[in-house]
Amino acid sequence: MATTDIHIHSDVHHHDDHDHEHEHHEGNFWTNYVFSQDHKVIAKQFLITGIFWALLGGTLSVIFRLQLGFPDMNLDWLKPVLGEWITPEGKLDPEFYLALVTMHGTIMVFFVLTAGLSGTFANFLIPLQIGARDMASGFLNMLSYWFFFLSSVIMFTSLFLSTGPASGGWTIYPPLSALPQAIKGSGLGMTLWLVAMALFIVSSLLGGINYITTIINLRTKGMSFTKMPLTIWALFFTAIIGVLSFPVLFAAALLLIFDRSFGTSFYLSDIYIGGEALAHDGGSPILFQHLFWFLGHPEVYIVLLPALGLSSEIIATNSRKPIFGYKAMIGSMLFIAILSFIVWAHHMFVTGMNPFLGSIFMLLTLIIAVPSAVKIFNYVTTLWKGNIRFTSGMLFSIGMVSFFLTGGITGIFLGNSAIDIQLHDTYFVVAHFHLVMGSASFFGMLAGIYHWFPKMFGRMMNETLGSIHFWLTFVGVYMVFFPMHYIGIAGFPRRYYSWTNFDTFSGFTDLNMLVSTAAILTLAAQFIFLFNFFYSMFRGRLAPANPWQSNTLEWTTPRNPGHGNWVGEIPSVYRWPYDYSKPGSKEDYIPQHIPFSETPESNLPSENDLIKLETSNGEGKIIVEGGKH
Repeated sequence: MATTDIHIHSDVHHHDDHDHEHEHHEGNFWTNYVFSQDHKVIAKQFLITGIFWALLGGTLSVIFRLQLGFPDMNLDWLKPVLGEWITPEGKLDPEFYLALVTMHGTIMVFFVLTAGLSGTFANFLIPLQIGARDMASGFLNMLSYWFFFLSSVIMFTSLFLSTGPASGGWTIYPPLSALPQAIKGSGLGMTLWLVAMALFIVSSLLGGINYITTIINLRTKGMSFTKMPLTIWALFFTAIIGVLSFPVLFAAALLLIFDRSFGTSFYLSDIYIGGEALAHDGGSPILFQHLFWFLGHPEVYIVLLPALGLSSEIIATNSRKPIFGYKAMIGSMLFIAILSFIVWAHHMFVTGMNPFLGSIFMLLTLIIAVPSAVKIFNYVTTLWKGNIRFTSGMLFSIGMVSFFLTGGITGIFLGNSAIDIQLHDTYFVVAHFHLVMGSASFFGMLAGIYHWFPKMFGRMMNETLGSIHFWLTFVGVYMVFFPMHYIGIAGFPRRYYSWTNFDTFSGFTDLNMLVSTAAILTLAAQFIFLFNFFYSMFRGRLAPANPWQSNTLEWTTPRNPGHGNWVGEIPSVYRWPYDYSKPGSKEDYIPQHIPFSETPESNLPSENDLIKLETSNGEGKIIVEGGKH
């Protein structure tokens, strides 16, 4: 007999059945599509904005890869776009190269993989999968997008400054970023970068608080924590990490603004320009690194955990098997979330830190491989002997697991402080970072778009185009980043504008050309996705109610749900979300809202014991939590 908590429907006050909750809210174009408080519309706003930034960020990377892969190429053909940033000799301006690297990193990490990924899927899936009409605060949810949009406008505007955008690296280390007179990109461009990031952090905090509150307070009847999909668990931990770590970056940026504009010395000391000493004294640039990476490393999991959560749902659904180790998956995400806060200084092994302190951070860094390995093992075990359907979403989910594994293995090398000192400023770090964080998270985002597109827009994306998009992108990403491991081990330095003056690196010309060519082809492959996405939005085949035969609650809503999601009463939850291919079942899936009394042929003994508690009391049913899950 399961031990249970009993929730009586009439006592659950947060999901009453007032008519206004069941009907689409009437309004005009502005309130329905621009300043909407409907979580689904806000999710689409985050998604479209994220797609724009992904295209721009990818284009910036291709421009600087042209410089690295083809250093003798004449780039005058880019002059109509880049103007004075192409030198009279037809080369990329060295300072603009730094700006490209800075903006590419900032855009992809924050504007695409944080706002685009979490903003889209946390907004879209949390109310639908836990059985809520909307977020806890629709107004704050709307504000979170518009703070992000304002941040985007300011960051985009900085690209058109005569002095160029910020060019201190995406980590904006002082003293370069703290001295407006240092280089062109440390002037107004850096100021706009800091303002944009401050607004971005406000957006992230508003969203994160809303997500946490909604998950804790607005779950439907019977939706205990142990019945939540792994997607919701991942978004829950992600929001907690963001709420705890983003304020630290805000503080770091605020102190940097003080140093730049008000003469303080938080990060500056003993600075000489042109042989003349500046007035700053007593500050430490290492302080900024501590503050930045205290956000910077949790940020890795702010973008990774949602991708892992989305892939968990997609892999279980398309393997037609229960997810392996449900509680172990939750535990591993919790352990990752905790450890992410106490490993930040492994980014700082080359700062001259005490070797004993370095060994502590090295140990904690290597320990984080354990929960990561648990997730990989559970994914592979879920796939093992499954009746796999290779949908586009499934392909991108498997690709995500591949990148998470191969990129994570190289993290073991970099987690060792002695090895990291040798590899830190090489392309080995670039390859590791882009595989384990960038590419894995990006593939998780694409998997989520393909899988939930029918629920977002009521239409199906083209699966053939999706498969072509996957294979071109999957092969392209490995062609870009695998060679970087080898040239990195050989000592090839990152962040260098030009390497042709070094005889040592002349042997890597062909590999650099391969990497740049692969980068161009990979970016080109994304236009297949763009066509598929926007064409399918308007002309795609109409989606069935539950196209993937999935168990979670979002597929119980109408094909194009209005504001409020469900017409009539919200479905109650009786079982966990992974009852796939259950022995004795008539179908190979049993949705969460199907009572055990309707599936006697497949019930376990403990589940049969719950049937007697499904008694009506006039207001609703008594729902029992527990069972084998």
